[in-house]
Amino acid sequence: MKSLEEIEKPYSKAIIRLLKGAVDKNNKVWDDIINYQIEIQEYISVIGLELVLKKDDGFAFVKQIEDSNGGTLGIASRRQIGFESSIILIVLRQSLEEFDSNPAQFQVSEKFITDTEIKEELSLFLPEKFNKAKFLKDIDKNIRQIAELGYLKEVQKTNNETKYQILRIIKEKVTLDILVEFKKKLEEYVESI
Repeated sequence: MKSLEEIEKPYSKAIIRLLKGAVDKNNKVWDDIINYQIEIQEYISVIGLELVLKKDDGFAFVKQIEDSNGGTLGIASRRQIGFESSIILIVLRQSLEEFDSNPAQFQVSEKFITDTEIKEELSLFLPEKFNKAKFLKDIDKNIRQIAELGYLKEVQKTNNETKYQILRIIKEKVTLDILVEFKKKLEEYVESI
């Protein structure tokens, strides 16, 4: 039987961390991901994964490689998120897009948002006949779910407000095409009621 020292690679901890979720530039394995990206890609491709490294945005993650029919080896399960969480993702992605396109923001690379601001933005998306009371009651749970999925990072909490950083991985998961398509569907929905 081999010992851990015999089989461990300089990038082993980076792979393990990537398998657990997205890694940002402040993580202690970030330099290993940068320095060993070819070796990491070769290793994880055997189990049907691909390394996605966004140096400029400061994050990396792995995603499943799909065949021509959209199938995968099934190493990771896909998570379904509800309507409310989808709207939160759209609001966060739109907020990050507006932040990035504002020329006055060039000195700052991180976008922060409070739960109060998220709730205010969400209310603009909801049609008048929508059950806003129930939605707002459940919103904190949905915001926490988005944080658990790795799109928000809690940076400060006071008695009545939580401040989050919008993580840039959201740009990979919610592309501009998805953003435009969702807005279009939401407008159609609003017009239909």
